[in-house]
Amino acid sequence: VSAEAGHRGLLHALGLTPLLDLGMRLGEGSGACLAVNLVRSALACHAGMASFAEAGVSEK
Repeated sequence: VSAEAGHRGLLHALGLTPLLDLGMRLGEGSGACLAVNLVRSALACHAGMASFAEAGVSEK
């Protein structure tokens, strides 16, 4: 979320929670550059995660 008041208000109106809240005022999209890498990392972690069967985890 941007430090600009309008951004926080928009998120509240949409019922959304920001991925990051760093209080940045660096211009349009600067926080998005950081957030997109956070999302990419989470997707890579999720996609590379073994299933219970692949990991040999017991069902019990």
